[in-house]
Amino acid sequence: MATRKFSRVHVVNDADIGQEARATVDDHSAVRLWLRLFSCSAQVERLIRSRLREQFDISLPRFDYLAQLERHPGGLRLSDLSRYLMVTGGNVTALTTQLVAAGFVERLPDPSDARSAHVRLTPRGRRRFLRMAAAHEQWLVELFDGFETPHRDALYALLGRLRVQLATPQPTRSSTPRKARAS
Repeated sequence: MATRKFSRVHVVNDADIGQEARATVDDHSAVRLWLRLFSCSAQVERLIRSRLREQFDISLPRFDYLAQLERHPGGLRLSDLSRYLMVTGGNVTALTTQLVAAGFVERLPDPSDARSAHVRLTPRGRRRFLRMAAAHEQWLVELFDGFETPHRDALYALLGRLRVQLATPQPTRSSTPRKARAS
């Protein structure tokens, strides 16, 4: 097995290395990049999930659900909410039931389609969400505080370019792996 080389591994503990620990110097740079992006995302998500649970007794999926409704003050159809959250309709239905019971969301008939439900934040849900959102923003500011502004701006721009590239249809190429690896 190839030796792992992490330039800053000494500052990242074993629990936070995550999927990046699978990378080796022999892996294609695309694989190493994916694993680093995935590890960073998972590390931030783990911290946010924990803080939401500890400080607000709410899950990240519920927070994301409320965030979508806060961005759409008039409410959303459940099918649109499902698409924005990138989850199944069944997941949105379950979250809706829970958030209605908590008094954060109200379910209304959709005025343009009697077969569809429409949901929106209640005044209580909006107040509660805005408190959580302010804390969430502060956590992110703190997490990225030591990452200097020019680096943050450059990474943001580069990731934007990556999103555009990923959204651009690519011709399919048949290729074989550089080498087979034993499991």
